[in-house]
Amino acid sequence: MVDSMAHHLGGRYEVRSLIGRGGMAEVNLGFDTRLNRIVAIKRLRTDLARDSVFQARFRREAQSAASLNHPNIVAVYDTSEEDVITPDGSTVSVPYIVMEYVEGHTVKDLLSDGTAVPIDEAVEIASGVLSALAYAHTANLVHRDIKPGNIMLTNDGKVKVMDFGIARALTDSQATMTQTNAVVGTAQYLSPEQARGEQVDPRSDLYAVGVLLFELLTGQPPFRGDSAVSVAYQHVSSLPPAPSTLAADVPESLDRVVMKAMAKDPADRYESAAVMRTDLTRAMHGMDVDAPATEVWGAPSEVTATIPMPPPVSAMRARPTETTTAPSFAQVTTPEAPERKKPVALLVSLVVLLVLALVGGGFLLFGGDTPQSDETLVEVPRNLVNMTQDEARRTLEPLGLKFALGGEENSDTVEKGRIIRTSPEGGQSVKPGETIIATISMGPNSVVIPTDILGKSFDEAKKMLEDLGLTAEKDTETVPSDEIEKDKVAKTNPSPGQKVKGGSPVKLTLSSGPDSVNVPDLSNMNQDQARDALTAKGLIVGNVEIIDGPYAKGLIVSSEPAFGESVKKNSTIKLMIASGDVVIPSGLEGRTEDEVVTALTESGLTVDVNYQPNEAAKDIVFATSPKGGQKVPFGPSGRVTIFVSTGPQQQQPSNPGAPGVQTPPSPGANGN
Repeated sequence: MVDSMAHHLGGRYEVRSLIGRGGMAEVNLGFDTRLNRIVAIKRLRTDLARDSVFQARFRREAQSAASLNHPNIVAVYDTSEEDVITPDGSTVSVPYIVMEYVEGHTVKDLLSDGTAVPIDEAVEIASGVLSALAYAHTANLVHRDIKPGNIMLTNDGKVKVMDFGIARALTDSQATMTQTNAVVGTAQYLSPEQARGEQVDPRSDLYAVGVLLFELLTGQPPFRGDSAVSVAYQHVSSLPPAPSTLAADVPESLDRVVMKAMAKDPADRYESAAVMRTDLTRAMHGMDVDAPATEVWGAPSEVTATIPMPPPVSAMRARPTETTTAPSFAQVTTPEAPERKKPVALLVSLVVLLVLALVGGGFLLFGGDTPQSDETLVEVPRNLVNMTQDEARRTLEPLGLKFALGGEENSDTVEKGRIIRTSPEGGQSVKPGETIIATISMGPNSVVIPTDILGKSFDEAKKMLEDLGLTAEKDTETVPSDEIEKDKVAKTNPSPGQKVKGGSPVKLTLSSGPDSVNVPDLSNMNQDQARDALTAKGLIVGNVEIIDGPYAKGLIVSSEPAFGESVKKNSTIKLMIASGDVVIPSGLEGRTEDEVVTALTESGLTVDVNYQPNEAAKDIVFATSPKGGQKVPFGPSGRVTIFVSTGPQQQQPSNPGAPGVQTPPSPGANGN
């Protein structure tokens, strides 16, 4: 429903209900009336908008963010400002950003109960963030505010990073860690160099991802304190504990990745987001990672535990993907522990068991309602991975074990319909009757964009992508192509041959046809005809020059570039158009009659010859009318009289009125 107080921004965006509020901004649901789509509109707080330095940097960074186009980044569509009247009657210009509206929830919501996230899900979230950062870093944009509240999880499981640009503008402003709640909240994820107020680079973002991954794996951040300053101080001076000291099921390889990402010295961290993402993938596949052992970084922070009563053995296995409620058997001085068990408490429990067994004749190990002895336990088969569900059931039933389906996941290594892993894992000992929960493969999660998609129509390409489990988006722009026919797919993003995650959108850009054309023959056309001919070729009429010559008035004489030359589409073509006048050549006097007649005739003029006695030699032209350099119309009306000498005049009796002699024109004859 539209908010009753809705108003418009920029005459285009309808501001609807409030959907989020933070320390530095408010986010409203919006509607783009021009493109008919739902958007999210984020407006900065009025007090921050008064900072002119902040405004300038906000504009610059928002423009940079708008240029980012990546499936793991919330798209920025537009940015502008609106004038707001404050309570004191003054007017302030408040920047706003129009963004992609994402349906889902933030990672902050996911972590709100202090419960750790399943390991594979934690790695998937961190990998999505790193994918977004790898792309942004290549565009020379550092996020500077990676935190759970800036990461969205869509309803279909995609990871989307928000607030590119805003975080940088805020960090670069004059705000300190105690000035705004926004900065205080961010202190949990500050890199040491940010806390010291030093210059940051992409490795600062990697530190924040390390903190994020730590919290996903353990349910709590690595450092806690009474104030943002105390937390920031710990980031600068204290080593974090390894995640496995708070969550026993975190493998050593992930410990190494987190500790390297959170190295105090940026030079000791991963060199890029892409390299860190590769190490995460290797860790999840049980491969060696390019990170040193956790001991290299020094002793972790101490965790104080009380001595609890020992839990049953069945409670000590790793939890399945579906969250279950486990008994709390460890207490730490930091906030409430996550669901997974703490190895410090577990170690204490085992020591208590051992002492009581030795002193009391093994009462706890062998008597009462305590777990059964090793002789009565059953080992989970190690070969369940890659089996089908039916094969696994047939394997487990003779052992007195039950089979249950624990969910489905994509896998690039395990065939669809077969088991990826079990809980408990193969090789562990369990009681008879225990249920073994299996995760089943949905097939590869990565899809290769087909190379033969280029040259297909949009509908054909869309079907190809949908058959592969991908979605097609039509680009509003087109690109010229000399090879791809008009209205066929000329470009995809990501590119053909590239691997993408299943369900990812692929943008299809259509061809606008060849980028270069040949200049058409415009001769004997008028200006309107020439414009139509050029427009049909994708060319534009440029400057027009009027020239004299033996051409009919108003017709195209030539063009620059000339007829037949190859030019880029949308090039401008200069036109030379006939004035309809011909300039009489100069220097005709003193030349023979034949030479002058030929020259004038070739200029498209009609020649009249007048013979007269003259001091010039016989058959030599001694004058023209009009004179050389003057203009006459092209065509029949363009006549020129030439005066040809018959030789010097013979002496005759004086008779001024004698007929047969015409006086040659004086200078300026015919009004010229």
